[in-house]
Amino acid sequence: MLFVLLEILLGIEEVEISMMCAAVLLGVNISESGLIVTQAAASQCLRLHWAATGLRSFSRTHACAGRNPATHREAEKVVEIPGLQPITYVDKMHFVPWLAKPTFPKWKRDWHDPHHYKGPKYEEMELYKEKPCYIFNQKTKILEGVKQALWLTKSKLIKGLPEHIVALAEDPANQIENQDARVQQAIQHARFWDTRDIRPKRERFCPVLMRDLIHLCGTLHTRHPSLSQRGLAENGRVAVSWSRDAENFQVRGLCGTLLSSTSRLPVAAEKVEVLDTHKHTLESFSPISPAIDLQCTHVYEIKADSGFRDGYPFPHAHTLYITDSGVLHGKFKSEQLRAKMIMFAFANALVRAKLTYGDQPQVLEEPIVMQAVATNGRIFQFIVLQLNTTDLASDDGVKNIIWMDQDQLLYDYAKCLPLIKKKVITVPAGLSGYKPDTFKKFLAFYLHGGVSVPLESQG
Repeated sequence: MLFVLLEILLGIEEVEISMMCAAVLLGVNISESGLIVTQAAASQCLRLHWAATGLRSFSRTHACAGRNPATHREAEKVVEIPGLQPITYVDKMHFVPWLAKPTFPKWKRDWHDPHHYKGPKYEEMELYKEKPCYIFNQKTKILEGVKQALWLTKSKLIKGLPEHIVALAEDPANQIENQDARVQQAIQHARFWDTRDIRPKRERFCPVLMRDLIHLCGTLHTRHPSLSQRGLAENGRVAVSWSRDAENFQVRGLCGTLLSSTSRLPVAAEKVEVLDTHKHTLESFSPISPAIDLQCTHVYEIKADSGFRDGYPFPHAHTLYITDSGVLHGKFKSEQLRAKMIMFAFANALVRAKLTYGDQPQVLEEPIVMQAVATNGRIFQFIVLQLNTTDLASDDGVKNIIWMDQDQLLYDYAKCLPLIKKKVITVPAGLSGYKPDTFKKFLAFYLHGGVSVPLESQG
């Protein structure tokens, strides 16, 4: 029969307690020469010990089962002595403890295995550059928000929308038949009818609402035939680089749903207002770096890519639609979402400027106008950007202009079940608090460039 010494199983410091438990319960005699117990007795002692202490010693469990505990061996350091060749066990083809471990050349497969692929080092790549580039993509959430985006794009911020766009929104001739009722039906379709969930997620109803509103605006094509000279592209891509304060910056990635046209948008600010931007001073946020939260990389390509091939019938970007659905990169705060709108609207305008006027920094003879609309399914953000210059290296000279109308509610609540507090219905079921002015601005952005502006606003 296999015998195991209790001192080995339980440790020297706990022998006295365990010996007493074994002697009382199992009736084993304690002699001066020590205690010898069977394997069953040792296991019973271990269970008593675990019950008393509430702990389990895995090393003793392995010892009782006849196995050694798993130990993490540290990597043995290879000692190399110049002029001496170590004797290894490579010829014996099995491990020998007193011989050195052999080193073999790295095995290279003759085929491509994606599970074991190791890319080249950054320094060995063709696009590697010593000067880093700071990249803004669709997942970037910059710390300073709009303030940081204005510095990166060398822009001046004006609150509110241009007058001619406001006039388009207020003109009754540009409204859709039964406009308010059809907009509310679009909201109800996105929030209630498109899913059976009691509380649908934003990733479901936000893109549906944006598509329904764009489709509703498209019903005016019969009244205004010029609106049919446009194209709508989902998951549009853009890539553009520029220099700012001796640093390289780049915007690239998916920008959202892009509405493009055969012609440019009309200029929003005249030359006098553009020249007045000389006096504007860009707001600084020192000691925070302007490149904070941007991806720093040494492997990049300097290019201007609009995302469309040459010969695309709708080359001019009109309006960028961004939905904050939080599917891939989490939800954005309102300030971060507005900064994202500025960066991608600026990128699309800068690409068109470089493709039209070249890469040489200059003040544009005819500024390029770009619009952007973003929503989280309830709150809308509106931006109009006019690119006046591509000379972005310093803070001096002409600046770009951005008009912003932020945090516009389309409705207050859309609930499948009423909200009851203290037996009182505070929010009824269904759609409540509809704001018609928000959709008027949405429609004005769509009609801009395809519908003539009322004479009153021109005067």
